[in-house]
Amino acid sequence: MNFRVTGYFPPLILDDIRGAQKMLDGVARVTAMEGSRHLSDLVGAPVHLKCENLQRTGSFKLRGAYVRIAGLSPVERAAGVVAASAGNHAQGVALASALLGVRSTVFMPVGAPLPKVAATRQYGAEVRLHGHVVDETLAAAQEYAQETGAVFIHPFDHPDIIAGQGTVGLEILDQCPEVRTIVVGMGGGGLAAGIAVAVKAVRPDVRIVGVQAAGAACYPPSLAAGRPVSIGSLHTMADGIKVGRPGDVPFELVRELVDEVRTVGEDELSSALLLCLERAKMVVEPAGASPVAALLSDPASFRGPVVALLSGGNVDPLLMQRILTHGMVAAGRYLSLRLRLTDRPGALATLLAVLSAADANVLDIGHVRTDPRLGLTEVEVELQLETKGPEHCAEVSAALRDAGYLVTD
Repeated sequence: MNFRVTGYFPPLILDDIRGAQKMLDGVARVTAMEGSRHLSDLVGAPVHLKCENLQRTGSFKLRGAYVRIAGLSPVERAAGVVAASAGNHAQGVALASALLGVRSTVFMPVGAPLPKVAATRQYGAEVRLHGHVVDETLAAAQEYAQETGAVFIHPFDHPDIIAGQGTVGLEILDQCPEVRTIVVGMGGGGLAAGIAVAVKAVRPDVRIVGVQAAGAACYPPSLAAGRPVSIGSLHTMADGIKVGRPGDVPFELVRELVDEVRTVGEDELSSALLLCLERAKMVVEPAGASPVAALLSDPASFRGPVVALLSGGNVDPLLMQRILTHGMVAAGRYLSLRLRLTDRPGALATLLAVLSAADANVLDIGHVRTDPRLGLTEVEVELQLETKGPEHCAEVSAALRDAGYLVTD
């Protein structure tokens, strides 16, 4: 069975994805698929993680970029290529261009994480920092293409890009032939569209579930309208799927072949990232963890075996630190509280003994003595504690109250 999307571009069919797979042989890794006992227990069926975070450049983006650039004519290659990206697509285009001997220029936002900027340069691209949001960066790249004749490499809105990303779907079918549900993160839709074309052509019974960040969910209103529509402000930590409008080409494929599009919140994303790190030993960026977030939010609704695609692992260390803290808070692993002590020698030691007996780990302590609400001999203590989860938080608070402390959260 071959599915086609028509329009300005030539139709995209399964044979295109198989051709892309041959083209990528020796270029892109066939990434591992790992089982997850924890997620399997939650879902009640086998759950496997497709680890594109271990792909060259740290994400699936190399696949589409290489296929797109490899398909250029000699004249187009001589003109060079240009792209705009905050990270993953930038690195994919840079490496693909280097492998193919094509000059590449990549526009990145001024605030792009330094490790991603450095990696893009190391792969061989000329990096130009422009704009503070991706839309401004995109406009600069397109203007550069018009002025210089360089070929603009779109991150998701081209059949060659989609064909390259669709090779992930063929690998999933090879590695887990019994799969019944595939869960994939979605921004512009190129990855989900490519996987859907590949999988539905071979196994139309497999359910494809797309996942978007709730603060950047352009597909639900677009699907409701029957056409790509732009949404307003975008607010999400998942910059890899932070897209305000679906691509025209992937939209038609998603509308026809993707069974469902779900959204996940920031707490769910950070909890999923923490789970990937702790349980699967995988460094995954927030966008890459979005399928796991969907599984955590409603595990009983997925029919197994399930494959969740970890699409990328390029996360700035400083952002990772903040996200992990956020994830631990969301998981009930941190407890912040305030209480009052009599300001006398040994009072703090007595308090710490209560916390030690409750098995709470003290991360930080602050003292306030100048608040006018405090009595002459009182001091307010602010505590940041590491706990084992929500039940332990309640136990620690109860232990403090039982010891006679007035606790405020």
